[in-house]
Amino acid sequence: MTEPQATWLTQKAYDRLQNELDALIENRPILAAEINERREEGDLKENGGYHAAREQQGQEEARIRQLQELLANVTIGEAPAESGVASLGSVVKVYYDGDEDDDETFLIATREEGGRDPNLETYSPESPLGKALLGAKVGETRSYDLPNGKTAEVTLVSAEPYHED
Repeated sequence: MTEPQATWLTQKAYDRLQNELDALIENRPILAAEINERREEGDLKENGGYHAAREQQGQEEARIRQLQELLANVTIGEAPAESGVASLGSVVKVYYDGDEDDDETFLIATREEGGRDPNLETYSPESPLGKALLGAKVGETRSYDLPNGKTAEVTLVSAEPYHED
């Protein structure tokens, strides 16, 4: 079994996720009491409130486990201070295979770090594209493997530090 990868987060993102975890854990007894209350209403086959509460409990327990695992393997850092180099926490603009019209802007980070901005796609630093770009300087072209076995090229147009609102 392999060790889980460390997840890079800013302090602000870490605090936000830790607060979410704390709130979910605090809600456990309230949800358990609601399930018991619904159970006492009678026939469980036709008790929609009971099933809804159990479903919510399952979803919250899954999120608790996810957050506990994530926060146990976290590296806290700040967005890069410099521009012009693709690194963890950089918002990068690239173009693909020499076609300057085929461009894309995204954040190199984890989903938990960048998931707050619905207008900004997040690419993992562990993805083939993320790995290829890490350390690249503006104007540099890098190659990476596609899932179909072919190779693609990506050119870094810009790299700026990510700033969470």
